[in-house]
Amino acid sequence: MRRTPARPVLVALLLAVSLPLSPAAAHHGWSSYDAGQLLEVTAALTDLDWANPHATAKIVFRGARWDVILAPTARMENRGLSKDMIDRGQSVTLIGYPRSDGTKEMRIERIVVGGKTVELR
Repeated sequence: MRRTPARPVLVALLLAVSLPLSPAAAHHGWSSYDAGQLLEVTAALTDLDWANPHATAKIVFRGARWDVILAPTARMENRGLSKDMIDRGQSVTLIGYPRSDGTKEMRIERIVVGGKTVELR
């Protein structure tokens, strides 16, 4: 009786189990943000990427460049914020939470554009 080497079988089994989980692992949770420190920042967008899974932007805040995590584009559009309403260079008010680890990044709960407040979460 011929025996199958254990290593290739083990590798195949690990791949079969881990590959279906890859998309879920790629999406991050919100636990890395400090929910106890709500920031309100009015700044000009230095960059804007209207894409999924979350639109992103960049601002200068506290003398540093910060990454801004917005909501999925469909959610923002459903709540009344279209790409035509915001653009690079435009001043907006962002209300959200900073990263707990000190990374210059914030997750936005709401955005005020042209006097209109849009809830993102």
